Amino acid sequence: MNNSLVFTFLGLDRPGLVERLADVVADHQGNWLESRMTQLAGQFAGIARVTVPESKVDELSHALLSLNIEGLTINIQAGQATSVASKPKICKLHILGNDRPGIVREVSRALKQQQINVVEMSSNITSAAMSGDALFEAHVSAEIPLGCDVDELEDSLDTIAEQLSIDIVLS
Repeated sequence: MNNSLVFTFLGLDRPGLVERLADVVADHQGNWLESRMTQLAGQFAGIARVTVPESKVDELSHALLSLNIEGLTINIQAGQATSVASKPKICKLHILGNDRPGIVREVSRALKQQQINVVEMSSNITSAAMSGDALFEAHVSAEIPLGCDVDELEDSLDTIAEQLSIDIVLS
């Protein structure tokens, strides 16, 4: 029987970092299933889900944690089983506007008020084409629960967009 592990890692960005992690997983009969990784401010961070035979869970966990001496910070958690049959509806948000504090807080608050769970988010700062001003852009995927009032969510997002002078597109 295979167990699912989810681990996060953070360390100085360098060539071979992902290979080092993948080697440790493979050396313990693990199977790399999914991951998200990115470089930010010279650091490389990620989260990965792997499966490993039950008899190798402790060995793999110990081997991953031993990478701390190589300058990585590793955190490991047992993965939870998920049911494919009860897959919730996913909505997507695209947020774009002049960068300012509070954008993520206000949008995430509106989602929480409707019990909407963020499952993935990416954001970055770019320059506006004409002015060169800092533009905040985010892409969000979220799970909409049954019974969610989508009209109320749209109204909340419209209010936030107006208050912060940003565009929020819900699809």
